[in-house]
Amino acid sequence: MKAIPFLTLATTLTLTAHVGAAAPNASSKGSDAIGGRAARGKYLVTAMGCNDCHTPLKMGANGPEHDMTRMLSGHPQELKMPAPPAGVGPWQWVGAATSTAFAGPWGVSYAANLTPDQHTGLGIWTEEMFVKAIRTGKHFGVSRPIMPPMPWTAFRNLTDEDLRSIYAYLRAIPPVKNLVPDYEAPKVAEAQPPKAR
Repeated sequence: MKAIPFLTLATTLTLTAHVGAAAPNASSKGSDAIGGRAARGKYLVTAMGCNDCHTPLKMGANGPEHDMTRMLSGHPQELKMPAPPAGVGPWQWVGAATSTAFAGPWGVSYAANLTPDQHTGLGIWTEEMFVKAIRTGKHFGVSRPIMPPMPWTAFRNLTDEDLRSIYAYLRAIPPVKNLVPDYEAPKVAEAQPPKAR
């Protein structure tokens, strides 16, 4: 699959974000608090464009559209990506046509599976791990850095309640078994021996 360059993540989000979603009633209390929290999380996930990178695109009758059978499941495990093209001039990073794989100076990153699948998604993540990951920009909240283009530096500004709401929604969606490839660090160029004169 040929990779297509993107100017910025903002362009991608602008083109595909769902801007018509209405905010849920934030006053849910008592026995409805969990349902209300997940509803708020759905609103936030939709408004913040999480599907734009975490739900693969497919070609539809009117062009690219989200494959909602794979909602928030990340980069498709069966799609093995070729080596990315080298960045040239101002084109320093590229994104796959699925909008789930990205390459740049940081290496190659893949959109994570955010569904509650126990083995390939967030099924084993606790709420505390999720909140800490967004706050610190570290996988599991303690591991390797979360790589671009994930805008965790913006999302870390959400309130704890908003992050808990997003977590509650992600726990409520259907699990999708999809093992996303591991992040690939940039390849270090091997030193070339000096040419003989």
